[in-house]
Amino acid sequence: MNNKLLIPFLLVLFTFFSCAEEQNFDQLDDLSVVPTLATGIFYFESPEDVINSLPPGNFYNQTFTFEAFNEAFVSERVLDGSITYQLENTTSKELSLLVEFLDETDTVLDSEVFTVQPQPSPLLEREVVYGDTGKSLDILRNTTRIRVSSENLGNNSSESTANDPRIILRSSAVFRVRLQ
Repeated sequence: MNNKLLIPFLLVLFTFFSCAEEQNFDQLDDLSVVPTLATGIFYFESPEDVINSLPPGNFYNQTFTFEAFNEAFVSERVLDGSITYQLENTTSKELSLLVEFLDETDTVLDSEVFTVQPQPSPLLEREVVYGDTGKSLDILRNTTRIRVSSENLGNNSSESTANDPRIILRSSAVFRVRLQ
């Protein structure tokens, strides 16, 4: 057989008798994409001189719109998550902070209470888990507003020796959402 004919003949022969596994493109239906999404929720800060300028008791009350779960796409696909709070107090005050999760009728669905001692107090960090291993995800799914209020449990005349004394409350969230 001529060498010029041998090569095309072998290529045709290998094409018909080669070992190839049948391709299964239905595997794409089994693909699960679950990213982790992180975001800040709110930040509250008040210097001690502002707290001292008011009578003892409530010195801050603010309601924030919370629309993270308004879209059905997100609300139906969130698997679990957590909210982390960090609280710093460098004031000379014993303080109480209240974070309330409200639905559209202002019904309190859940709350977190923080009481901190006067400075020097260590950084307080609290993680609240939502989902199968924590609180119900329905709390977050039905929350439309978050109310933060603060109360001075001490007096309004003491002064901290810290440089620029203040109370700071930060919150951030991490959630896993199934995309497909």
